[in-house]
Amino acid sequence: MPDKPLKQRERERERERERERERERERERETETETETEREREREREKDRQRQRETERERETERETDRDRDRQRQRQRQTERERERERERERERERERERERERKREKERDRERQRQRETERQRETEREIYWSS
Repeated sequence: MPDKPLKQRERERERERERERERERERERETETETETEREREREREKDRQRQRETERERETERETDRDRDRQRQRQRQTERERERERERERERERERERERERKREKERDRERQRQRETERQRETEREIYWSS
């Protein structure tokens, strides 16, 4: 009889070891499940980061496009200002040429008046000579 309790105790120990192995497998499954859950969360976080990077790249592209447009408008305005200044300088040169032509005409009129006065004096002198002789 004493042998039976020994076998019984042995079976109980075996069942206890089996329960312990089962608990260990259950802990491993839980750990695996937690690990998989964490991996899934990490994949989701990475997808989120990727979407954020993509969104930031799009925003940066838009900002660069805006800056390009601004620079282009600035260049156009600058070019237009330069053209306007050049047109104004050309108008000023034309006004100066016109003033110069007017000075020349005035000078020519002065010379013409001077010649007329000279001619008139000469005639007057000739008349005086004629009448005095």
